[in-house]
Amino acid sequence: MKKQVLFVLLLLISSYTSAQVDSLKTKKSGRFKIAGNAIKNGFLSVPGDFSEMGKTFSSDWTKTAVYAGSVLGLIAVDKYTTGFLHDNVEPNIDYSLPNIDALDFGKDRFKFIWLRGNNAYMTYPVIGLYAGSLIGNYEKGQIVAINTFKAVAYSYVISHLILKTAFARNRPQRRLNDDTPEMHPWTKDNWDFGNYHPVYFGSEVEGTALPSYHATTYFAIAKVFQMEYNNYWIPYTFATAIFMAELKDHNHWVSDLVVGGLIGTIIGRSVVKSSQKYRSNSNPDSIKLGHKNFKMDKHLLPQISKTSVGLHFTCTF
Repeated sequence: MKKQVLFVLLLLISSYTSAQVDSLKTKKSGRFKIAGNAIKNGFLSVPGDFSEMGKTFSSDWTKTAVYAGSVLGLIAVDKYTTGFLHDNVEPNIDYSLPNIDALDFGKDRFKFIWLRGNNAYMTYPVIGLYAGSLIGNYEKGQIVAINTFKAVAYSYVISHLILKTAFARNRPQRRLNDDTPEMHPWTKDNWDFGNYHPVYFGSEVEGTALPSYHATTYFAIAKVFQMEYNNYWIPYTFATAIFMAELKDHNHWVSDLVVGGLIGTIIGRSVVKSSQKYRSNSNPDSIKLGHKNFKMDKHLLPQISKTSVGLHFTCTF
């Protein structure tokens, strides 16, 4: 009973938030038109999503090289940082969240990984945001939810299917600093790459350490909400609190988590920027000024006073 109550509360909170934010910003139109525009924005901005991801790397090769060097440095010291994580951090961050699985997913649970366990805390609010925005006829909420679903899908393809297969790095054995011999497929060697395998669509241990799929997805979702609603604290605090619950279950090197977070940030940022550009180019009332887009609402009003008669022109951005 408790998990159903929590599930409903998450949906209600996300729906209410959408209504409060979007009611201030959205000019109401036909329900099907708004829903169609949101879906069209999601599909037609896909090429721009990948273009923005590419620009992140190509726009400043010096910065890209610095990040690449930093990642190599993290991998080099992984045995120490991950050992410290196992010995000192995980024992002190040991809490779990109530199970809010709304459905029984049976044995093959990976197919529904984002509808169960701690992941449900990330997914259900987004579902609630879309459902509430659809019912309330709020375009912004629908666009944010669709962008979030896209970010999750990109995270799965890029992080889980492509990069894990390409790097084929084995996961760290617990605990790195004791005398227990290595037990395959776990490893104590932070340079244990190249354990090539077929593409794993589900969850496997061997050769799937780098990058962390969960870190990629959590940061991608948080970045979408941060940019769309211009708020860092709520999305990142929420995502971090959920990610840290049962931290030991992630089974990653520290560099895996950092790289996953970086990739997720790039994905979330690219999806939002692409979506905003598409909406801006599709809106004739949108003008460019400098490097930012402004939506101009123009009003021409009659103005009459004791001494004069004229017109009053106003613009809102």
